[in-house]
Amino acid sequence: MSAPMISWVPIVNQVYQYLTEPRDYSALSIDLPSVEIHDVETAPEKRPRTLKHLIRANHVNHSIIYHNLQYHNHLPHLLGSAYLLGASTEQLQKIYDEESKELEEWKESPAEVTDADWRDFLGDKRYQRAYVDFYEDELALNFGYKWQAVVKEYLFSGKQPLINGLIGGLGHPLIHLGYAYELSNRELAMEALGMASTAYNFLHKYIDDVSYTKPSSYSTTSPLEILQKVSSDARFDGLFKHKGAGNMESLFDNHESLVLEHWNAWTIVEPNKQFQESQEAAVALLVNTVEVGTHAYDFFMVHILTTSHAVRVLLPLIPKRFHISLVRQWWLLTLGVYISQLRPKISQDIEQKPDKSWKYVEDKAVNGPWSTDSHYVKALRAMKEAAFTWGDVHERYLAAAVRFSNDFEGWTGFSSMEMD
Repeated sequence: MSAPMISWVPIVNQVYQYLTEPRDYSALSIDLPSVEIHDVETAPEKRPRTLKHLIRANHVNHSIIYHNLQYHNHLPHLLGSAYLLGASTEQLQKIYDEESKELEEWKESPAEVTDADWRDFLGDKRYQRAYVDFYEDELALNFGYKWQAVVKEYLFSGKQPLINGLIGGLGHPLIHLGYAYELSNRELAMEALGMASTAYNFLHKYIDDVSYTKPSSYSTTSPLEILQKVSSDARFDGLFKHKGAGNMESLFDNHESLVLEHWNAWTIVEPNKQFQESQEAAVALLVNTVEVGTHAYDFFMVHILTTSHAVRVLLPLIPKRFHISLVRQWWLLTLGVYISQLRPKISQDIEQKPDKSWKYVEDKAVNGPWSTDSHYVKALRAMKEAAFTWGDVHERYLAAAVRFSNDFEGWTGFSSMEMD
């Protein structure tokens, strides 16, 4: 009796379907408690009142984008980070006085933005004033000064919700929104919406269009494993002559399928565990890519860490259906930045136990020689929050923070671009 014939057509069809069908992550979410929310708007003590006044002064006097529409206003990030790390009222005032010198006054936009055309000018930085005015008008006239309601309306609704474009502008809208929630501040929230609107670019399509999310040529749950594969992937060799975020658009224009192959290789099956691993990867990209003896840290890599912190802040506070897409949005930015910075080697974790405490790190952030460097202070703040989120049993976050706080002597990683 002959063996039964095997019908290969259904099997081939199933394999093809697995390899080509988009993945659906919408049912997954990440279960984390909220970070501590510091309501500086209503706190009666002088220190939070000072922070509130300084944030408002910056909001009134300084644009959110400046220097030929190239740089983002980081002053609220520095003020918020310093405040959360214990800075005094005098130190907060000093930060404002020193850092506001380089900022610029608001300039009129070419036209107003209305509820009928607000999407028409997305990505046009010239409309920064108009967008902030528009969202503030909505806050006052239609939402009873409830800033969370304005954010809900404009960030989470529609076929292409604005939240899916938060990684434009090197993730500054994402960072700004994180501070808005963490400090429960409506000025920061309206600025974050303005940043999200003006930084909106091509990257949103990879989240909005589910067809970009599909099985890759390989699969792993570890983001660090993927980064190591990217580091050794010869197909990226020679793409760019110099480092710089200016490589990002060219990377996606000319090598989209290659980037997406690694982006889709990160298969999320245990959301909490894998988000923890993503935060560990963010620290490694900043601290473990520094050439020994240089003391120079990559300016663009630090944005991977500070955007990761913003994601951690937002996850417990936003609708669950956006949890995984927000993390994958961060992951897309991470790959784009890592490749644009010429894929520096990621060394092993710091072996030695730290001989300092978080008090030491906080003191370095607030009182050290780099206490007015926004990205330095934000990075230490992000590492501390990650440590308290995950427990840091082996004190790896603390070790990284101590090393960074002591070793840092400035930023590198630029090409022809200046510091953003």
